[in-house]
Amino acid sequence: MKLRKVTAVAATALVLSLAATACGSSDKNDSGSDSSGGGKIKVGIKFDQPGIGLKQPDGSFAGFDVDVATYVAGQLGYKPAQIEWVETKSADRENALARGDVKFIAASYSINDERKQKVDFAGPYLLAHQDLLVKKDSTIAKGTDLNGKKLCSVTGSTSAQNIHDTIAPKANLREYSGYSECIAGLQSGAVDAVTTDDSILAGFASQDKYKGQFKLAGLKLSNENYGIGVKKGDSATVTKINTALEKMVSSGAWQTAVTKNFGPAGYKNEPAPKIGVIVK
Repeated sequence: MKLRKVTAVAATALVLSLAATACGSSDKNDSGSDSSGGGKIKVGIKFDQPGIGLKQPDGSFAGFDVDVATYVAGQLGYKPAQIEWVETKSADRENALARGDVKFIAASYSINDERKQKVDFAGPYLLAHQDLLVKKDSTIAKGTDLNGKKLCSVTGSTSAQNIHDTIAPKANLREYSGYSECIAGLQSGAVDAVTTDDSILAGFASQDKYKGQFKLAGLKLSNENYGIGVKKGDSATVTKINTALEKMVSSGAWQTAVTKNFGPAGYKNEPAPKIGVIVK
């Protein structure tokens, strides 16, 4: 009788121990805090930038940043089905990392000194430049050609103003609420050129409804070093992501992603940047 009691107690203890272990490991990785196990990793991207990060009508996601983030997450031990995509708009990227909403952010996130005070960066993984998108038959080939022309950018952006102030003071600036409106204006003839990062312009121009209609002028008006944002102080994750990016480049997967997402607009990408090297 006494032996049965001890056995029953031991069995109960074993069941409780196993249950506690399972509970302790089940959702440990809501934001991808450790290895994958059976959990998920939350990754921040843009939802509204074709060619970069776009939520499609069927709910899936596509774009260069999506491909890079998927590759990196895979190297961290997560399958595509374990990735939870989180929309991170430009104004909220630093806060999303500080709050722990996401493990990392790949969202046309240019590395600069001000941002480095708030977050850490892996990469860079793409060197972009401010450029112009024009119609295929346009004669605009240099910045000064914009004098007397209608130049579009989004409200709050400094891109068009920079051109007006330093290159083409007689350019007529047009501000729209989003780049999709600028691109539609370029198609209709309401504007003569659109300006922002060449990667973003190439992504929009690569959409099926615009293929073959536009071209990049090929101007390099600024250097934009895209990095992967990580919570400040998380140097271990930065190191892991940098290793993943190096592998993506050496395997050829990086160039494949560039060609797939930007190629239709005649995007001439820079070689893959060296990890930790910022081009001023």
